[in-house]
Amino acid sequence: MAMTLNEVQDEIIREFEVFDDWLDRYDYLIELSKDLPPLEEKYKTNEYLINGCQSRVWLTARYEDGRVLFQAETDAIITKGIIALLMRVLSGRTPGEILQTDLYFIDAIGLRQNLSPTRSNGLLSMVKQMKMYALAFQAKDTMDK
Repeated sequence: MAMTLNEVQDEIIREFEVFDDWLDRYDYLIELSKDLPPLEEKYKTNEYLINGCQSRVWLTARYEDGRVLFQAETDAIITKGIIALLMRVLSGRTPGEILQTDLYFIDAIGLRQNLSPTRSNGLLSMVKQMKMYALAFQAKDTMDK
C-alpha cells in the first residue's frame, strides 16, 4: 500500500537525521537529484518556468485518475535535489491532499534555515506552483461534474 503524505515526509526526515552537518545533507540532496528523470524538451519553455527561482526550474503536471503527477527539471544541482524531494511527497496525490498538506519536512530537516535567501524564495515558489497546479485540476474536476 502506498504511503501517506505524512509517512513520506517522516521517511525523508529520518533519512536526513543520519547526517550531522549540512555539507553531508547537501551531498545527499545532490544524490537525490540524480533520480529525477529528464524533462522532455517541449516543457523547457518560459511557459513552464517557475518565477521567483534564482536558477531555472521548469515544472509541469498532468492529471491522471484523480491524481496530480509532476515532472520537473532545473539547471542547478541542489535545487534539483529539492524539487526531487517535493515531487516525492506531492506527486501522485489528489489535488485536495496537495492543497491541504503542511510540508513540515522542509523545516524539520533544516532546509529552509540552511538555504540562501534566494534559494529559500525559490523553494517557496516551487511549492506555490505545485499548489497552483493542484488548484487548477481541482477546479477543472468540479466543473466537469
